Amino acid sequence: MKAPVDATGMRVSPRFVGHLGVADAATVANAALGFAAAAVATVDVHLAARLLLLAAIADGIDGVLARAYGGSEVGPILDSLADVASFGVAPAVLVFVVARGEWGLSLATPDVRFAVVLAVPALFVGMAVVRLGLYAVHDSGGVSTEGVQTTLAATVLALLVLADVPGLLGVDTATLLLLVAGVSVYLMVAPVTYPELYTRDQLVFGALQGLAIVLPDALDAVFPRALLVFSLGYLLLAPRFYWREG
Repeated sequence: MKAPVDATGMRVSPRFVGHLGVADAATVANAALGFAAAAVATVDVHLAARLLLLAAIADGIDGVLARAYGGSEVGPILDSLADVASFGVAPAVLVFVVARGEWGLSLATPDVRFAVVLAVPALFVGMAVVRLGLYAVHDSGGVSTEGVQTTLAATVLALLVLADVPGLLGVDTATLLLLVAGVSVYLMVAPVTYPELYTRDQLVFGALQGLAIVLPDALDAVFPRALLVFSLGYLLLAPRFYWREG
């Protein structure tokens, strides 16, 4: 099969980067922010958590741009690849770094706790890949999806850090993050239907995300905590009480 030609008669490769759409730029930014979050987690976990929220905003923007200007053929594939980086690998690295540092673990003296700290984030990445693959094949473009979205799972982990929930509950951060990440491993592939948010609700979430990124410590971390309440409310209640028609 010959490659198509343009108006000048030059052959045009369907893989040429110029065929990407404006929405794909936001998708690429999402992936780049995911890497930045993973890298920064080794130095500043709070900044890494904020970068994760910024990646979630970029993930939402690419959908808005695709609806407004049209998406490219490769867009859904790029979206899944970017989400693996931002909402699979990056939050897993965040959990690993926090737990390893808080518990003082080292490869020089490995023990059961080190195995757990390594295994839970690894399973999180694995199930994120499975969930995103299933979404791309079965749920993409619909008004609902099976299993908890990787974006939501990553957002909750980031907010637990920013909202200082471990301090409020009187537990160590490592234990709480590992527990939530472990539960997310199941929830991402659980046979539970989650409806996609209406645009109005996406705007509310987006506004809270922006405030949590820019003003994470304002008014005793009110914005991360408010976003965490909304996120957990959706996580626990949406399958039964939040629905929308096609």
